[in-house]
Amino acid sequence: MTRLLALLAALLLTSTAAAQTLDKIRKSGVITFGYVENAAPFSFLDGNGEPQGYSIDLCRAVADGIGAQLKRTNLKVKWVKLTIQNRIDAVRSKRVDAECSTTTWTFGRQKLVDFSLITFVDGGSVLTKMDSPARRVSDFQGKRIAVIRSTTTERALREALASRMVIAEVVLVENRDQGLELLRQGQVDGFASDRTTLIGVVVTSRTGGDAFRLLDEDFSIEQYALMLPRGDADYRLAVNRSLARLYRSRDIEKVYELWLGPLGPPSMLLSATYFIQSLSE
Repeated sequence: MTRLLALLAALLLTSTAAAQTLDKIRKSGVITFGYVENAAPFSFLDGNGEPQGYSIDLCRAVADGIGAQLKRTNLKVKWVKLTIQNRIDAVRSKRVDAECSTTTWTFGRQKLVDFSLITFVDGGSVLTKMDSPARRVSDFQGKRIAVIRSTTTERALREALASRMVIAEVVLVENRDQGLELLRQGQVDGFASDRTTLIGVVVTSRTGGDAFRLLDEDFSIEQYALMLPRGDADYRLAVNRSLARLYRSRDIEKVYELWLGPLGPPSMLLSATYFIQSLSE
């Protein structure tokens, strides 16, 4: 009997936890999203101090979908500024209901948080000065490469260097602006991050007239997704339903064109990602 009661109690707690996020949003009328501000064109602050970008617009679409599902047409969106270092803890502690930037979905992270459908596919690359002779990772023998600490890019870069038997010094930085500044000052020979965000940080930063270029190769594939609290299937379903609707209606093309259009059309891999995830109701 004791074991049966314990099992029933555990099932009740699980059921309560599963409905927790949507119930909280329904009762408060507020959905809380986190973002990293220096990740243009995915998430950044505009001149009015408002979050903007590709991932931000996807989260706004999620808010609209959840508001419709909960019959809360006046659902308020609250934005919380995060860093690359604290974004996972913010989701784990439920400080935010989702994180809307450039987080790569990995099994290691999925031990701590959950993930939505894939929102973007990018590749890890290295930014160099225009006059650098480096064209591939193998050209960095004896050089210094900056990378943001505790990211999937850091791990992928170390693996790429090791697999190519390249001995290079990996310099850890806290954010993209710091990495770009070290490169601009000549303190490192390259700055590794996701290809699209490297383009974004150069475009939005004051670089003192310096010219930069990316390597001719990517050393990793980065599958972005929205980070969600773990163990809340109903909430994850609501988020994924909103994203699938965005892909299915092809409204995602408008979001892409607004924020990423100057970089060219979506790659075949990204277009296939949208198409495969346009799940029906």
